Amino acid sequence: MLPCTSVLFLAVLVLDRDRGQGLTAQPIVLFDFTSNLNVIDTPKRRRDMKNIIHITALSIAITTSAAYAAEDATGLAKLAINDTRTDRPLEGFIWYPTAATDGAAVHHTNPVWKGITAVEGAVPAPGKYPLVVLSHGMYGNAMNQTWLADALVAKGYIVAAINHPGTSTWARDPAQARQMWDRPNDISRVIDHALDDPAWKDLIDPDRIFMAGHSLGGYTAVALAGGRYDAAGFEAFCAARTDRELVCGIFDDWQIAKTPEDILSMQADVSDDRIKGFAVFDLGGTQTFSKASLALINSPMLVMGAPLDISGLDLDIESRALVDALPQSNVTYLEPESLSHFDFLSECKPGAIEILAQEEPGDEIICKDGGAVRADDHALIVDAVLNAFD
Repeated sequence: MLPCTSVLFLAVLVLDRDRGQGLTAQPIVLFDFTSNLNVIDTPKRRRDMKNIIHITALSIAITTSAAYAAEDATGLAKLAINDTRTDRPLEGFIWYPTAATDGAAVHHTNPVWKGITAVEGAVPAPGKYPLVVLSHGMYGNAMNQTWLADALVAKGYIVAAINHPGTSTWARDPAQARQMWDRPNDISRVIDHALDDPAWKDLIDPDRIFMAGHSLGGYTAVALAGGRYDAAGFEAFCAARTDRELVCGIFDDWQIAKTPEDILSMQADVSDDRIKGFAVFDLGGTQTFSKASLALINSPMLVMGAPLDISGLDLDIESRALVDALPQSNVTYLEPESLSHFDFLSECKPGAIEILAQEEPGDEIICKDGGAVRADDHALIVDAVLNAFD
């Protein structure tokens, strides 16, 4: 396996014994956004930014149990979208409120990752619910933010997530990865399906649709909000670097926007105005968007940057730069001092670090402070998302 300093966005090792657990089993190793670049922390820049909010564990009294208190249980259904895009079928999950408790079991788990308790196939609780669609990072999958889905369901949301073809754990076709413009289209197709499927359409409030994305999923969120790819600007940005900047390297390796036809597709408007608000979790790819398009985004944007443990994401060209470019009246920026990029993944089980050390030495970092500290960070993230979407 490549060393930590050269892994791009998300490298995933799936052990055969865990694949046998079925679609709800988590992959063992999730590594996201690491390279040999240095993050330059600039406190003065952060102080000067408008609408920035700094949160520490001591500044807000949030407990995991309070954030996750539920009136309804979590129902779980598999999601399969087979529409006119026969070249790009989508699969994932929908989580939803239910009054049922019989058949409750732990899903989306393995020896490293904690799962959630859900009732598969349960009858949904009657009502009209807001919908949140999640987008995972590169080579991640629909299970990466199940902890967030579970917490949102407890507060009266329906949540959907899919595996993005070409950039997910079990689907890495290079041609589909090259077609980066399809990632935001995937999310729009999920919304189309949810509003059309007889099983869900009467349960979803079409005026309360939201989206959250982590890493490459954060890039996806910004594109859906109205960010437009800037081929000339991104080329100039990469040419001016004296190093092989993370996103420049990935886009080059994947041959993204290397032909006139692909440039046109990348620069097309893929925004979806049905989405009323966005949560962007420690994104990569801010430098690919035109500043003019970012300045025109009028949807509420929650942006969260993670300052800990990440040497590949320079917040000054990512989350902080995004916030600088967005209309200040629409953006809330959180940069909790305790947050690392991996804290947007599930909690790690006791013994996870030892398993990772044995199976993939060097990858133990993904579970650093992955227990109680990560649980506290999850509670903070959930609270921020609920405040943003409510």
